[in-house]
Amino acid sequence: MNTSSSRPVLLKRILAGVAALLLVLVLVIAFFPWDAMRGPINRYVSDQLGRRFEITRHLSVNLGRTVTVRADGIEFANPEWARKPYLVKASAAEFDIKLFPLLVGRIELPRIALTEPEIGLQIEPDGRRTWALSRDTSDEGAVPRIDALLIDRGTLDYEAKAQGANINVQFSLAQEAAGELPLSYKASGKWQNEAFSASGRTGGVLQLSKDREAPFPIEVNATAAKTSLKAKGTIANLADLAGIDATFDLQGRNLEELYKLLGVVLPSTPPYKLRGKLAKHGKVWAASQIQGTLGSSDLSGALSFDQSGAVPLLTGKVQSRLLDFADLAPVIGLPPPVGPTQTSTAAASTSNTASQSAPVPLKKTASATRKVLPVATLDVTRIKAMNADVVYSAADIRHVEVLPLDKGSVHVKINAGVMQLEPISMGVAGGTVAGSIRIDANLVPAAFTTRLDVRALQLNQLFPAVETSKSSLGKVSGQFDLKGRGNSLAQMLGTSSGDVAVLMGKGEMSNILLEFMGLDGGEVIKFLVRGDRNVRLRCAAAAFEVKQGLMTTKTIVLDTTDTVINGRGTINLADETLDLVLDPAPKDQSILSFRSPLKIGGTFAAPSAGPDKGALAGRAGIALALGVINPLLALAATIETGPGQDENCKAILAKATSSSAGSRIPAAAISLK
Repeated sequence: MNTSSSRPVLLKRILAGVAALLLVLVLVIAFFPWDAMRGPINRYVSDQLGRRFEITRHLSVNLGRTVTVRADGIEFANPEWARKPYLVKASAAEFDIKLFPLLVGRIELPRIALTEPEIGLQIEPDGRRTWALSRDTSDEGAVPRIDALLIDRGTLDYEAKAQGANINVQFSLAQEAAGELPLSYKASGKWQNEAFSASGRTGGVLQLSKDREAPFPIEVNATAAKTSLKAKGTIANLADLAGIDATFDLQGRNLEELYKLLGVVLPSTPPYKLRGKLAKHGKVWAASQIQGTLGSSDLSGALSFDQSGAVPLLTGKVQSRLLDFADLAPVIGLPPPVGPTQTSTAAASTSNTASQSAPVPLKKTASATRKVLPVATLDVTRIKAMNADVVYSAADIRHVEVLPLDKGSVHVKINAGVMQLEPISMGVAGGTVAGSIRIDANLVPAAFTTRLDVRALQLNQLFPAVETSKSSLGKVSGQFDLKGRGNSLAQMLGTSSGDVAVLMGKGEMSNILLEFMGLDGGEVIKFLVRGDRNVRLRCAAAAFEVKQGLMTTKTIVLDTTDTVINGRGTINLADETLDLVLDPAPKDQSILSFRSPLKIGGTFAAPSAGPDKGALAGRAGIALALGVINPLLALAATIETGPGQDENCKAILAKATSSSAGSRIPAAAISLK
């Protein structure tokens, strides 16, 4: 027998037998009565998961590396603790299952298509979720992976107590072609316990994972509380809200409300309208090309919100070409300005003061009980909830009635519950205010440290609401170095300790103001008839030591060609009261000069001034006023003090400098010429 010739014949017979066997297997699979397996499958799944699963009408299966299952009528119950009875109830369902992952216990579903479904999703704060396919519904490993979801009409309910969410969504698939956005949806309910509604359109396939060929289109029109969002673009992963590339329009009554809705810490603002581009890749949200308004102010720039770390991080740079001061007021806890300060005319105030011995209010419309310092509470929990590195600048600040700001910028850093505003730079009254503020929210109440250096503020611009100050000339510099505790600006200042000091060199001041301070009735009458004029200021200084909110004078002195004024007393930042005495020593002769000290009292909201009848009249020496330890007076060497008639200002300031504890401001840094 020829063995070599018989081997090919045997091989052919074996291959033919294998082919016949495969054909029989294919025929068996193709014609296998899968529908007869509905009962055993229903019982097996229900027993494994501990909840009812039933294919109610018909079952068919196509086997392969990816198994396709078609079921007419499906009811899959939720766990007993869930509010909705069904996880899925649909008139028809078709889903693909990857075979190899299933062999090792992983459920991967590349596609699910549901017709007229009722879907009930619920997640509890302890991690239990209705869509975990296990008796232990808190097991994250039992959550199936779903790449794409197709819904032909139906509803979805989502409840998450931790997010304050209870939302119902209704889907409607266009019967005829509707371009790229055939699926419409409407949602209503609550998000973060606020009323929520949304509507829009999207592609027919909802992509729930990143392993799809291309992002799918989506349109959103949503409202939560008083915040509304319109967005249009594409998204690659709906489950993780990843791969977003869209344009947006956002508006609301206060940016601060976005903390509750989105977890982003932003300052309190007036109503806003913003538009721009929105992207999300991984855990990073990015809003770019931002343009819009906050109140009457414009805003532009870019922000990024990174949620990849244990504490989210907000970074970016935003700016305003024009900032209306009324829009800045909520940020710093002040009420919006209501117009120019209401003061009486210089003639009325001075003549009344000269003719009455009782103290008179300096502002007739002010309420003595009204608080001036901002009492808005700082929510320190929000400082702990997010880190930040954001720069904001305003090129032009308008409509400032109380504080003459013209521009400003601040670099905001938040790290581990500590907020640092550094550097702060503001244009004020033709000069600058620069420095830093630090707030530590890890302490209860919060601790703050502030250091502000004032340089070359123009006297005639410093008090825009006081008409008689507009003809005054001179430059003011100073230093504020304070520490305190509290959860509002009023509390912080009311508990603060440190130093406050202000200096001014040669300049000119409105004489009518000085005569008012000196209660020189004859001069007041003369200037009412002839009009106001300016007198030359030779030097001025005021320094306070601050302890637990009580400012105690180290020195108050004002030396002009007409008058030398020395002061003493206290200013209470806690209860906003004044208790100061000014001792005027007029240098000229006047028939009606009282030559008695002037007492300033009342509150910040309603100060009053009048002669101190209990004090002895007399001229005080300016040298005594400046001979104190003052951390600011290292600036004295840079002050131009004039020729030195009557009182030697240069020598006195030099003496104060030599006894100073040492200022941290370099003397050469400021010129008060």
